[in-house]
Amino acid sequence: MRYRTICKNKEFSRVYSRGKSYVHPQLVLYVAKNRVGHTRIGLTATKKVGGAVQRNRARRVMRAALAEHLAANVGGYDIILVARAQTPKLKSTQVSRTLAKLMRAAGLPDRAAAGENPA
Repeated sequence: MRYRTICKNKEFSRVYSRGKSYVHPQLVLYVAKNRVGHTRIGLTATKKVGGAVQRNRARRVMRAALAEHLAANVGGYDIILVARAQTPKLKSTQVSRTLAKLMRAAGLPDRAAAGENPA
């Protein structure tokens, strides 16, 4: 499932400043309510993560984990996932487990835990 994305620096800054962060050594999750009515997703991987290949792998793994866990009816949230240095070295199942923990801490519904079919 494709989600709407956060593209503008202003939108990222708003989530960073007003949102709540949930930190793990493998991943950081920022969550903030929005007034748009639908969920928007932002994925970031800085140069600290590595070269272009490592950054792209980190984003790809995070995108797969989000598709597995984020339910379509979450509501109006802005969600940003920030890759850490370990992220591109991990298997997608490890990132998925980490994201499940962070989403549980944030109080977001987990599609995989609810038994929904990720189609």
